[in-house]
Amino acid sequence: MRALTSLFVREMQLAIRIGGGVWMGVLFFLCVIVVVPFGIGPDLNLLSRIGPAILWIGALLASLLGLDRLFQADRDDGSLDLLLMGETPLELVVFVKCLAHWAASGLPLVISAPVFALFLNMDPIATAALTVTLVAGTPALTLIGAIGAALTVSLRRGGLLLAILVLPLTIPVLIFGVSASNAALNLTLPFTTPFAILCALTLISAVVEPYAAATALRFASD
Repeated sequence: MRALTSLFVREMQLAIRIGGGVWMGVLFFLCVIVVVPFGIGPDLNLLSRIGPAILWIGALLASLLGLDRLFQADRDDGSLDLLLMGETPLELVVFVKCLAHWAASGLPLVISAPVFALFLNMDPIATAALTVTLVAGTPALTLIGAIGAALTVSLRRGGLLLAILVLPLTIPVLIFGVSASNAALNLTLPFTTPFAILCALTLISAVVEPYAAATALRFASD
């Protein structure tokens, strides 16, 4: 636990210091929210209806930023080899790195989402539902992205390839996240069903994705 705690603190420090960390993702998130209304027009009712989808898409795209550096920095400075040869299981190392990455980049998106929802004329109930779904779903986006980061760790410019690999895998999370958020706008639809499935996807990702990413890292090191 002491080694994993130290790794978490180290990853948090690196995520904040390198590449703008927190602010880069939040600013990109804001850019998506601001640009989309210019494309669809000033209809406030329309914006409030599609607001959850816009915010979820923005959070999805913003979560991809920095994923290519999840293991790349460790490979460049040689610490990835030490992690592979260490006594701590690599699956736990991958999970802790994903947790730190989400705390440094995904959590700020969740915190900023209620503020950005004001730009889309969303009511408080829909904003609260959206925030809850982002808390439940964004960790899955990071965990799924870890697989793409592990597969492209040996590539110098694998950011675009990582996005191509990861985006199709995130579609179920996007579908149920938006469905649960829209259920708060339409009271005839149940909120608990899509939200429960969204939570299940995150829990499954927490179990499966670290093993898949660890396996990809072992193959990349051979």
